[in-house]
Amino acid sequence: MKINDTFKAPEALDRIQAIALGIGGLALLACAYGFSTNTEAALRGWLLGFIFWAGIGIGGLGILLLQYLTGGAWGVVIRRVVEACSRTIPLLAVLFAPIGMGMFYLYDWTHLKGDKFIDDRGWYLEPKWWAVRTVLYFTLFSVMAYLLNRWSRQQDNSKDYEESAKHLGTATAFSGPAIIFYVLIITFATVDWMMTLEPHWFSTMWGFLFVAGWALSCFCFSVAILAFLSNKAPMDRVLGKRHFHDIGKLMLALVMVWAYFNFSQYLIIWSGNLTEETPYFIVRSKGFWGGLGIVLILFHFAFPFLILLMQDFKRRAKWLAAVAIFILFMRILDMYYIIGPSPMIGEVKQHLLEMPLRLSAWDFSGPIAIGGIWLWFFIRELKQRPLVPFKDPFFENAIKHGKGH
Repeated sequence: MKINDTFKAPEALDRIQAIALGIGGLALLACAYGFSTNTEAALRGWLLGFIFWAGIGIGGLGILLLQYLTGGAWGVVIRRVVEACSRTIPLLAVLFAPIGMGMFYLYDWTHLKGDKFIDDRGWYLEPKWWAVRTVLYFTLFSVMAYLLNRWSRQQDNSKDYEESAKHLGTATAFSGPAIIFYVLIITFATVDWMMTLEPHWFSTMWGFLFVAGWALSCFCFSVAILAFLSNKAPMDRVLGKRHFHDIGKLMLALVMVWAYFNFSQYLIIWSGNLTEETPYFIVRSKGFWGGLGIVLILFHFAFPFLILLMQDFKRRAKWLAAVAIFILFMRILDMYYIIGPSPMIGEVKQHLLEMPLRLSAWDFSGPIAIGGIWLWFFIRELKQRPLVPFKDPFFENAIKHGKGH
């Protein structure tokens, strides 16, 4: 038997893949109905789903760059999962199409001709340049993902240790400058896609919030996948308690970083007390949104922080996966906390300081549709390659590390 045959994905993934596609397809039909009957609400739900699942796909690229730079046993066992995540970026570009085509129903700045704030931003907030930048973002992300995956595939085909180490060195050398561009691209992309929902508002911490949040999303998703695979061949003889312990520590770090960036953003805006900045938090401190903000503080930060401090908890795959899935739920609530109270078409001019809860069926159908399609495509990509980089120079040491006490 060939060695790469021994690391094939288990057939148990096939059933999940089929279910994901079926549910995603049904939800997609509901979204199509929404686009024709309540376009703005349906597009906001689609944006919510896109920005959540893009966080896992694009976040996978960031984790891939990070693990090449830092090394470590955790990076070896998680690599094929995050590689598969990164290969979903072309699909994410396709799933962005409804947002691009419906931008005039989603972004009020496309209707604010003569508005001083919009005019001061000049060509940057023109629809055609917004579209050009979006194409550029996906192109750059896709090129990065393609190169890293190509070098990984070449490593699998290496004839000896020296050739394998050469491909690893190439990926590592590339990841240094690439991760800088990665952070910059995410900053510009999330400003265009999310911050411009409130075109009179701005934050210098915005890009860092999404870099940390998307990395956390990808880590949590990867933990859930690895925990599912940990008691099935072939990963049952690869994964160990120390692997989950290491990944759990990184989850803890990212929970803290997410909280730090959010608190920093609030502190900067509160201390500056500028009329252009404060409405964002004024709206989110009232009514339902104020309650949701407290929920995020308690359950996106405090609860996971305390749980992940416990060493034994991080070493148990199922327990860690349960927390990871819980954090993913908090992640989508965090995205809703950003999108939900943002002004709808025609409301920017009103300078409203209180927004009602406008929860609709599309806020559920959008994330479910994108999630089902994305999961189907992710599993398809995951099954195409061995589940571990078995010719990586550090593979054997990574296995031994995970089985230690």
